[in-house]
Amino acid sequence: MDSARKTAVEILSQVLKKKAYSNIALGKGLDRSSLDPKDKALVTEIVYGTLKYKHTIDTVLSHFLKNGLRKIDEDVLNILRISVYQIRYLDKIPQFAVVNEAVELAKKKSSGAGRLVNGILRNYLRNPDASFYDESNPIEKLCFEYSFPEWLVRMFILQYSPAEAENILRGLNMRPAVTVRVNTLKTTYEDAMEALKGYGYDVTEGQVCPEAIIINKGRNIEDNPLFSEGLISVQDESAMLVAPAMDLHENMKVLDLCSAPGGKTCHMAEIMNNTGRIQAFDLHENKLKLIEENTGRLGITNVVCSKLDASKYTEKLTAAGDRVLIDVPCSGIGIIRKKPEIKWTKDIEGTTSLIDIQRKIMANASKYTKAGGKLIYSTCTLNKDENEENIKWFLKKNPQYSVEPLFFGKFDNVIYHKEGYVTILPNENMDGFFIAKMKKR
Repeated sequence: MDSARKTAVEILSQVLKKKAYSNIALGKGLDRSSLDPKDKALVTEIVYGTLKYKHTIDTVLSHFLKNGLRKIDEDVLNILRISVYQIRYLDKIPQFAVVNEAVELAKKKSSGAGRLVNGILRNYLRNPDASFYDESNPIEKLCFEYSFPEWLVRMFILQYSPAEAENILRGLNMRPAVTVRVNTLKTTYEDAMEALKGYGYDVTEGQVCPEAIIINKGRNIEDNPLFSEGLISVQDESAMLVAPAMDLHENMKVLDLCSAPGGKTCHMAEIMNNTGRIQAFDLHENKLKLIEENTGRLGITNVVCSKLDASKYTEKLTAAGDRVLIDVPCSGIGIIRKKPEIKWTKDIEGTTSLIDIQRKIMANASKYTKAGGKLIYSTCTLNKDENEENIKWFLKKNPQYSVEPLFFGKFDNVIYHKEGYVTILPNENMDGFFIAKMKKR
């Protein structure tokens, strides 16, 4: 019989040691298990919570481990991590139960591991308010309180401000809401809202996007007939703003150079009322199948999928698009709410190396846009080097382009830059995001 904590440890190992995506590793781990729904929910809570607060947890554990974390068996370390998470952040589980479960799990590795886990956790319970970091150091304080690596905290402070940086850290730790986009090809917003209520969902209108519905409570939305019949799609509300920003009209020719899994592509098709032609490209063949699955489910017929390396120039696409979207590969820092492992799998060097790829894609896309057409650049990162600085570089290299201002309404988490592009800060409903629209003269 699987135990919830054993499953959580196995999934954490996949994410932290083998660099698996948390959502994929969690889905596979739960599918393999024989856990009941309540225990599956506990595993999900423990995995995402431990990944979210890993820096804080590791700092606490380092305080009680004489030889640090590196010399401990990876599974034993993850047993300690999930236990500190439960003790520190979950009120619903009795502390003695957490310790007992952890010790029993560690004993399966060795009796020594059981004793170590017992000693560390009981020592922590006796000293929960010890001084774990230099409280006079503002960087260390933010790192510990919000559980972020130092390089990321420093980057936010440098690029924004200390107050804005803390606001971003807070937003990236919020529990993400599930949002769905109504497919206007098949239903109306009002009918979709009423149907969801009829299925027992607690729903509210989206914050910014007119097609967005927030699912506050209810069972897995992908098990719902509205999803399987293509009346709705799961998409973050920040991502829903990209297609409306493109000034789309019926019968246009549109290029989406980095399309998979196709959420923005399908939104474009819905806005264009299934007319014109959208060419959806991606570097990976297997990802194109995801786009085709989505278009099939949604009843979309104006999308053609092809394999393409967007960083390499393709002459046949020259001046082919009335609109060209480049949702470029990025560091993904804006979606840490959903993928907290990004905190621990990314670093400043890896982030910097992406900029060269992004600029190659931008340079090619500039040639694919028709005269009088528009090029839209978007990312799910908050790193200004990947956002504002890339746009400045592009405009300097391509004086035939100019930024067209975007406006979605007045919201506390939306920054309208004087240059015309937009940064969306993360909150409980929206990921961190960046969008710029440029017209070719």
